[in-house]
Order: sequence, then structure tokens, then C-alpha cells
Amino acid sequence: MKKNIILTLLFFCVASLSAQDWEPLFNGKNLKGWKRLNGKAEYKIVDGAIVGVSKKGTPNTFLATTKNYGDFILEFSFKVDDDLNSGVQLRSESRKDYNNGRVHGYQFEIDPSTRAWSGGIYDEARRGWLYPLTLNPSAKSAFRNNAWNSARIEAVGNSIRTWINGIPCANIWDDRTPEGFIALQVHAIENDKDEGKTVCWKDIRICTTDVKRYQTPQEHVAPEMNIIDNTISPYEAKDGWTLLWDGKTTDGWRGAKLSTFPTKGWEIENGILKVMKSGGAESANGGDIVTARKYKNFVLKVDFKITEGANSGIKYFVNPDMNKGKGSAIGCEFQILDDDKHPDAKLGVKGNRKLGSLYDLIPAPENKPFNKNKFNTAIIIVKGDHVEHWLNGIKLIEYERNNDMWDALVAYSKYKDWPNFGNLEEGNILLQDHGDEVWFKNVKIKELK
Repeated sequence: MKKNIILTLLFFCVASLSAQDWEPLFNGKNLKGWKRLNGKAEYKIVDGAIVGVSKKGTPNTFLATTKNYGDFILEFSFKVDDDLNSGVQLRSESRKDYNNGRVHGYQFEIDPSTRAWSGGIYDEARRGWLYPLTLNPSAKSAFRNNAWNSARIEAVGNSIRTWINGIPCANIWDDRTPEGFIALQVHAIENDKDEGKTVCWKDIRICTTDVKRYQTPQEHVAPEMNIIDNTISPYEAKDGWTLLWDGKTTDGWRGAKLSTFPTKGWEIENGILKVMKSGGAESANGGDIVTARKYKNFVLKVDFKITEGANSGIKYFVNPDMNKGKGSAIGCEFQILDDDKHPDAKLGVKGNRKLGSLYDLIPAPENKPFNKNKFNTAIIIVKGDHVEHWLNGIKLIEYERNNDMWDALVAYSKYKDWPNFGNLEEGNILLQDHGDEVWFKNVKIKELK
């Protein structure tokens, strides 16, 4: 009986797969249904494959479908020469009102370099990296150099996921462009040695019928990255994430030394929470703001952007009642700072007042992945006495508190006079007003058991 059940299930699986409606995007003979955009690199057909040939002195070149696609499953095989970056565009556009027709949109990365980000998602000529493989390091081994690789892209609603050779690579939730063309990229080159190198594609097919039926189950081997500002995706909600700031109101927040939200010093504009410039003094204008409730074990995410020379911070294990006088509320701090322009970067010990550091206690590495003039993602993980600081997907520091070593560290810091500093079981979360303009968005938290 058990054997019959298994055979029946296999039959239905095979029947389901065979019923999938695939449409070839490339007929193996000519480039009917495709058009070249932007650059002047050559595309030719060799042994049933499209071969893109790099050319010096031309910008990125794209061979794009003449049709647009919204929800789809796309499969293809690809091979690329060493040192030649490339990609496959999806839901992309070329409009006269955007950079004179420059191709822009989501790109499936093809990266044969030692960085090994093939299968990641790049937003070409728009927002840059949406899903580098620092977010899913195990996928860096999926790509095979100097060989044919199989690729799969599932774009269904706000979900875009990628695979190489059956290994999950990228997983984003975004609504920027619901449909657009598919395009094969030959990247611009600068060195003579890269002239004439090739990237090849074959067996290109697409499914646009009953797509949800053929979606791969959401196992989330590749962690999801929600790109839609101030939202919780269905998976995030299922995984326990909630918004700490809704992107519109001051609900859930108050002044650290007030019972209500500050009436000045903070602004909400286009989904961004801004602390306004007021001279650089610590908590002297609108003042710090804190969450209405306390948190114990959690993963906290905050996107932040600093203006030139700015200083701010994200604090946790804050006790708002500890300091009712001048200055900021007391708590452990993920430092936010313009290391190049703010004088505080030169104070402290061994750089422990620089961006990403546990302020005045533990320095972040000098080579941290900070994006100047852009939003950066700070992550703070607290599991009991173990704490980690992350920046843009890279762990900066980790430490243990509530022990002799921690107490000794505090004793040589500016916090030495505050009793039991950093050892609270729980506390409020704080965004700091240090008199400089700093922007925040996507403030969300996942509470841990």
C-alpha cells in the first residue's frame, strides 16, 4: 500500500511538471524577439547559444526582449569568461525620461570573480545592491567557473527569488517595478586584456501561465530581504517581525524625558523619521526618543543615513529614568557618526567612538562596509548577555555583558559612574538627538524567546 501511495504521488508530481507551460525566449537560430540597447557590444549565435562579446569604449550593452513580463518563472543556462562581469535583467525598463533611456531595473548577477556574488540581485542604474551574497554566504559556492550553469528566477508579485544549479541564492520582497523586459548584459570593460571575452546564454525559457502553481515552496534557505520601506512582509510577520515605527506617525514613541513625543526637533517626511540639526549639542533640542515599552531579547533593524559631519546613535538597555539632567539618556549605544568629519571620531580609545562601535567601549573595525550618502542598515542582536552589532550584513563586534570583564571595561569608560551600566535585563530602545540631522526608516524588531 505504501509503495502504491508513493507511486501515485510521483505520478501527480510528474504530471504537474509536464503540464507547465514553457515558452522559449530564444529559438537557437536568430535574435527574433530581441533588441540591443545602450551599448555597442556584439551579440552573435554560436552552436545554439547567444554569445555576448565584450568591447572596449562602449557602456553596458543589453540584448532585451521586445515583450514585457510581470509574473514569471525564467530558466536559462549561462557561461562566462573569467574577469568578465555580466547579468540578466528582469522587470527592467529603458525610458527617455530616465537617464536618456539607460536600462535600469533588477539584475540577476553573473560574477566569476573571487567575490562570488553570482545569483545576487543588483538594481542596475538605480539603487545598487539589493541582495549581495553577504546575506547568504552559502550560495557563493553555487556558481561554477568556466562551465555551464543553470539558473532559475521566480518573480511573483513582490517576491523575486533566484537559484544557481539548484541552490537558492537571493530572495527579495519589493514593489518598485511590477513588470518590464528581460535583457542579457555585456558589461563595459576598461582593460585591453578583457576585450573579446564572452558571456553565453542558452536554453532560455519562461513560464507566465499559472505561475503561482509552479512556485518553489518558501523554505527561505536564502534569507528574505524586504526592500519596501516601513513594511512587514508576509514572511517577516510569520517569522515574528513587527514595525517599531510605522513610517507615518509617532505611535509607540515618546521623548526620553517626556511623557509624549517631542513637539520640536523631529520631523516625519516621505516615510523618513528625521532628527533635525540644532547646533550639535547632545539632547538639547527635541531630545532623544524612546520606545513606549521595554525589550529583552531581540533582533533590531534600523536603516539610517547621516548628513555631513553628523553624530547620533541607536541605544538599547536604556533606562530613561537614570538621567533626568542634561545630556542623553543612558544605555548601550550603536554609534552613528561621520568618522571623517566629526571630531568625536578622534576621541575615546582605539576608535571606540566611531561608526558601528559600542560607543566608548568596543571599537568597530576600520574597514567596515559603510555607504556614504546612502541608507545603511544597522542590526543589533541581543540574546541574553550576548550582543552583536552588524552593519550592512557584516558583523562588526560581539561581546558578553554581566561579567567581570564587562564591568572592568565599563570602569574605564565615560559610563563608570552609572550603576550597573549595560547589565539591565531589559530596557527601552532609543534614537538619539545629538543636534545633527540624521534620517531613520525601516525600524523593526523581532523578539526572541
